[in-house]
Amino acid sequence: MSTLLEHVMAPEVRPFAIAAAMILIVGTLEVVTMLVGASLSEMLGTSIDFSHPSDNGVINAISWINVGGVPLLIFLLLALGAFSITGFLIQDVARMVAGSLPASLASLAAVVVSVPLVRGASRGIARIIPKDESYAIGLGDLVGRVGEVVVGPLDQGPPGRVSVADIHGNRHFVSAVAAPSSSPLPQGTLVLLVDRVDTRFVAVRADDELKPTKPALSSS
Repeated sequence: MSTLLEHVMAPEVRPFAIAAAMILIVGTLEVVTMLVGASLSEMLGTSIDFSHPSDNGVINAISWINVGGVPLLIFLLLALGAFSITGFLIQDVARMVAGSLPASLASLAAVVVSVPLVRGASRGIARIIPKDESYAIGLGDLVGRVGEVVVGPLDQGPPGRVSVADIHGNRHFVSAVAAPSSSPLPQGTLVLLVDRVDTRFVAVRADDELKPTKPALSSS
């Protein structure tokens, strides 16, 4: 164990160990914040639109690498993971051939190798993961839709999460709070999204006539 720890913390692989540690830290924070009804993704301001050019060169660079347009937090985890894994592999191969490379040179090589890996991974992941918000229809199009509280209860404090389908039947998981005049809305409650402030929706309990009805069983 001590030998492994010494290998991981060696100066020539330290940048890749730090990247791996950041993955664990960011992933843990995301899980914890989601359990309390928030999201690290939203607190980091992950609503960057990757589908349009920007005056910001950094955003344009991220958009080019993040070809699938996955949320920024997922892109960050992909980039850190690719950088860490390729860095360790590069140093292992170099050590077997002639000796470890300087950390700066190995880091540069890891970045070069990681870019196409992240581009391919983001393209593939974008096809299978549900997105928190839909940029195709626009967040405003979800106002007036009925959804279900999946992380709650919703009150006037920290936001919870609501599962709601758009007009195309695609399901989205959005942040929401209860309206000021509403009592707490527990998990499983059907709610009506009546307003939106930035990426956060305001919800009230759905009236009975808005709730989906089950088809009547035909008698034989």
